[in-house]
Amino acid sequence: MLMAAGCVPEAETHASHFTLGSSVVQQRQLQSRRYDTADERMLLQAVAGVFQDLGFQIDESRPQIGLIMGSKERSAVEAGQVAAATLLILLAAAAGAPQQRVVIDRDQRIRILVVVRRVPQQEAVVARVTMQRVVVNTENRLSRIETLDDPRLYQEFFNMLSQSVFLTGHEI
Repeated sequence: MLMAAGCVPEAETHASHFTLGSSVVQQRQLQSRRYDTADERMLLQAVAGVFQDLGFQIDESRPQIGLIMGSKERSAVEAGQVAAATLLILLAAAAGAPQQRVVIDRDQRIRILVVVRRVPQQEAVVARVTMQRVVVNTENRLSRIETLDDPRLYQEFFNMLSQSVFLTGHEI
């Protein structure tokens, strides 16, 4: 068995480390849209408008490198988590256990990043958006960081961006 693993050509082994999995390719397709314009600044202006329409504060904008970042704060309290914490407290009290501090999620920061880049040798620009949420618990500690990958979020963003590009491009 060890001998069989040693027979794999070295080039194949190295190539497999650099091959993107299908989920990575699908995620990139979900996060990216092509626009038939060479005007990167106009697209970034449209992105800024969509950020504001969605309630995001613009944290950083670097038009010279095609980047814009934003964020918004939201409650992270979930009914299921509160119910489970309440049940845990009641069960502990019924069992006579000393009262424990129960930690639940409290706040979240939704972060959004858009990178705009020109398609080489074409009158087109690609916008790629990534969304992430950072959750803090009731002890003011980082609970989790996760990439938001719900296709509906990205579809809504790109629908709004397409409308904004149209309006911005036609100066409406």
